[in-house]
Amino acid sequence: MQVMKQTIIANNSSVTEFILMGLTVQRELQVPLFVLFLLNYTATVVGNLSLMNLICLNSHLHTPMYFFIFNLSCVDFCYSFVCNPTMLRSFISEENTISYAGCMSQLFLFCFFANSESYLLTAMAYDRYVAICHPLQYTSVMSPMICGLLAFGSYFMGFAGAMTHTGFMIRLSFCNSNIINHYMCDIFPLLWISCSNTYVNELVSSAVVGTIIILSTVIIFVSYAMILSNILHMSSSKGWSKALGTCGSHIITVSLFYGSGLLAYVKPSSAETVGQGKFFSVFYTLVVPTLNPLIYSLRNKDVKLAVKKTMKRITS
Repeated sequence: MQVMKQTIIANNSSVTEFILMGLTVQRELQVPLFVLFLLNYTATVVGNLSLMNLICLNSHLHTPMYFFIFNLSCVDFCYSFVCNPTMLRSFISEENTISYAGCMSQLFLFCFFANSESYLLTAMAYDRYVAICHPLQYTSVMSPMICGLLAFGSYFMGFAGAMTHTGFMIRLSFCNSNIINHYMCDIFPLLWISCSNTYVNELVSSAVVGTIIILSTVIIFVSYAMILSNILHMSSSKGWSKALGTCGSHIITVSLFYGSGLLAYVKPSSAETVGQGKFFSVFYTLVVPTLNPLIYSLRNKDVKLAVKKTMKRITS
């Protein structure tokens, strides 16, 4: 076990670095898991980068829906660089340490991208509502300026939430232990090892997460309730199929992201539940960013057409 480094500040011991326990301490699993998550990391980077390039290079994908998909892929692409390297290092390194500044930076970036993705998914639900329920006004309602404002608002709200979480975390002291039962610096594992009173932090974290969940859930549910009502009034089966096709990918993404997030962020009451939370967090930090490019491309005729056009350009 690595010796905890400390500095003396105003007669109080303060941790200067943390030790990340990683996903598992079982040595026989570490090499197979390293290979598995390295492949996952590669797939995430290649998949999201490819989807962003396809959208940029093909003019028929320059629509509001693909504007938001581009931003979602951009967030997932950046997201992967926050979580994956520390997890991969935990499988092959016996001294998986991270500095205090590095830990707080990782916490900020993790919260920023997670919050931004949540709001982007909400904006995408509104986009689908306008496309299906008000198709004649779609171009004017979802103008480039409105799309830009929705994207900016998503990033701004993500930044505000991340600043709140990180700001309140910095005020805490870590003096009894520097061992984090996680593969990254997350909110509840850090609160669990703090020697300060964490009541205010727990209250603020619940308020921020609750606001994101309630606001996003209400908008998404209302949007899809209106979409469902509109679909039920459609007379043609072709209209049904097209409407469900445009919404299916988004529904799958929302279910995976919010489902795994809720399981990970149900308030831990013990060290055991903190440990369980890291396994659920694997889904929305590592698995969902890998699946999103596949979800939005496998059954998407526009993306398949873009792939064919791009391949023709490369071969010619």
